[in-house]
Amino acid sequence: MTQAAGDLLLVLNCGSSSIKFALFDAAVSPLPRHPAWSGKIEGITGPSPRYEAAGEPDAMLALDSSDPYTGALMHIRERLQARLGDRRLAAVAHRVVHGGSKYFAPVRVDAAVLADLRSYIPLAPLHQPFALEAIEALLGLHPDLPQVACFDTAFHHTVPKVEQMLPLPRALWDEGLRRYGFHGLSYAYMATVLAERYGAGARGRTICAHLGSGASLCAMHDLRSVATTMGFSALDGLMMGTRCGALDPGALLYLMQIRGLGVEQVGHMLYHESGLLGVSGVSPDPRELLPREDEPPVREALALYVRRIVREIGALAAVLGGLDMLVFTAGIGEHNAVIRERVCDALGWLGVALDTRANAAHAAVVSGPESRVRVVVEPTNEEWIAARATLELMAG
Repeated sequence: MTQAAGDLLLVLNCGSSSIKFALFDAAVSPLPRHPAWSGKIEGITGPSPRYEAAGEPDAMLALDSSDPYTGALMHIRERLQARLGDRRLAAVAHRVVHGGSKYFAPVRVDAAVLADLRSYIPLAPLHQPFALEAIEALLGLHPDLPQVACFDTAFHHTVPKVEQMLPLPRALWDEGLRRYGFHGLSYAYMATVLAERYGAGARGRTICAHLGSGASLCAMHDLRSVATTMGFSALDGLMMGTRCGALDPGALLYLMQIRGLGVEQVGHMLYHESGLLGVSGVSPDPRELLPREDEPPVREALALYVRRIVREIGALAAVLGGLDMLVFTAGIGEHNAVIRERVCDALGWLGVALDTRANAAHAAVVSGPESRVRVVVEPTNEEWIAARATLELMAG
């Protein structure tokens, strides 16, 4: 399918309480890195949903409490219709967190694909159901409008089998119980932009740190994923805003057998009450925690957060056989100089030496000239990756 002059492409990134959207001009080649229009609705399930979009005043929304998510989607649709004019929406691209062991590339969604993707909801309960709800709603409204699922798991299809396997009975591997990895759209953008910016310097032993409310690391060689910290689910690996990260399974048995917690209670704790929020008792956001480090629980939460990042970087450096480049991306990685400094200070044994002035200024390169590892800060752009992949699929 070729693009007619004036076509636009919408990207939706749907979470449990928010929808981010970006509209790209598909008639321009190459596809612009920045959207023609973008925004988000946050707090969808709360008392005060908020709409923000470029070029428009922020607004509080009144959503039907019985189905606020559909109401939020309809608000975005109305605002989109007001912007389209005589231009055509060519397709909608969706960030879908989990493609399971079947989907390794973007795919146009029909009823059969949608049914497949529903089976992966237990693997990503914070994200998968909401992306699928958006797809289903738009299929009902516009059945002929192409919708494309772009998977966060796909980038990690290149990791060796030994990194995918879990030390569990073989029959469970055959059922699909394995390490998948996530944040793939972010890492796919890193692979693109690092090659453009640093050339061969990015093709060696690289670790990308996607540090946001969700967080993971990806070890790359020749800009392909060879290992990552998230595994079977988006709970694994690093400590996050409200998620626990890697956890001794014996602790889960204790919670269920000794404390008597049910599966739903444990799941809620691991996804929503743990991480920085759980340990600090204050907030999931380092920006709110750093000014309160005189409080022991806050200080300990931040120390544990940094320690877990450092430990996992060390583990991935061992897998890579060394480290040539360390990349910080996503909300915390891009904007929190204090967290970057603490992580890098603990990696001096790897040859990391930070330029504190460049780091404080959020420069593109924050390592000093004596550093054996180049340390860089690179904004991610998951929406552009999804838009580009959708155009390539439709053109192919």
